[in-house]
Amino acid sequence: MQLRELAHSRTGDKGNTLNVSVICHDPRHYEHLRAHLSAAQVKAWLADFVHGEVTRHELPRLAAFNFVLRDALGGGVTRSLALDAHGKSVSSALLGMTVPDPD
Repeated sequence: MQLRELAHSRTGDKGNTLNVSVICHDPRHYEHLRAHLSAAQVKAWLADFVHGEVTRHELPRLAAFNFVLRDALGGGVTRSLALDAHGKSVSSALLGMTVPDPD
């Protein structure tokens, strides 16, 4: 199943670093995503444009995760030639990631 079936996302950027949050629609899915949505998996899924470290921060009280993606914006929003490879389009790409169906 696609991640978007279990969660939604918000993003922000600063320089060449992108911040992507993944928020569970249902808090009961938090532990499932905790087990199946690692920083390494996110980096592999977004490898075409995330060239730096990916760090996952866990927010269990919010049933959410915050991923910090470094070297992910082509030098930074103001330096990139991409029309919109920032923010919303990256969160949409991440939500297309395949994750196991929770039991």
